[in-house]
Amino acid sequence: MRARVETVRIDGLPVRLHTVAPAGRVRDPAGTTVAFVHGIGMSHRSFVRSQRAVGAGHRTVAVDLPGFGRLPAAGRRLDMAELGDLVVRAVRSRGAGDLVLVGQSMGAQVVAEAARQHPDTVRSLVLVGPVIAAERRSVALAALDLARDGLVETARMNGVLIVDYLRGARQYSRELGPMMRYRLEDTLAGLEQPVLVVRGTRDPIARHDWSARLASTARQGVLTELPGPHHVQERQPVAFARLVDEFQRVPEREAR
Repeated sequence: MRARVETVRIDGLPVRLHTVAPAGRVRDPAGTTVAFVHGIGMSHRSFVRSQRAVGAGHRTVAVDLPGFGRLPAAGRRLDMAELGDLVVRAVRSRGAGDLVLVGQSMGAQVVAEAARQHPDTVRSLVLVGPVIAAERRSVALAALDLARDGLVETARMNGVLIVDYLRGARQYSRELGPMMRYRLEDTLAGLEQPVLVVRGTRDPIARHDWSARLASTARQGVLTELPGPHHVQERQPVAFARLVDEFQRVPEREAR
C-alpha cells in the first residue's frame, strides 16, 4: 500500500502529508480520517507499520511537522498550540472530515492542543507514549529515559531514530523547551473528547503511573498497555490498529 505524499503550506510553514487509504478514499471529506503526529526529532517514519495496518480500513494521514522528515527548519520556535492548529488545517486542506488524532511522544502534546482548538473537528485522541511526566521534566532525565528506551527498541526503529534526529536537529533544539514545559495533564482535563492512552509495557519514558494519571485526568479517558517499548505502535502494529479501530467507533455508538 503506497502512500500519497503531498506538501502543503499553512501560514508559510511546510507540512508534509502521507496518505494511506482503502481504494476510493484518498479524498473522503464525509468520512473520518485518522491522522498520525510524530514525536520530537522524528517523522512519519515512526508510523510506517502502524499506518499501513490502520490504513487497511480507514483513511489515514501521517504528518511531517515543519523542520522534520526532510522538511526545512521553520527558523523559529513553534509551540504546541501553533503545531496543533497546523496539523488540523493541513490535514483538512486535502479533503478530510472529522479527525481521530494519534500523537506519539511529543505528538501527544500536539494533538491535545489540536483537540482543544478544534473541538468540532477532532472526535477523539489516541496518545501513544505521551510526554513529559510531571516528575521528570528535566533535560537530563529525559535524555536518560531516551537512552534506556534505545536498549529495548528494534534495530529498525533505532535506525529511524538516529537518521531522523540528525535530519531534524535544528528544529529539535527549538522544540525541546516547549515540549519540556508543556503540561499535558492540564490540557486533557479541559477536553470533552474521548482519550485513549497507549503505552508499551517496557517504555521507560511514558511510565505506567504517569500514563494512568493522564487517562484518569481526561473526562473520558482509558489506558491500554501493549508489550513493547516507547514506539509500541511499531512493535505491535496489528494490535495497535485494532485498538484504534475499536476506539474510533466509540463516539459513533454514543451518538446513536
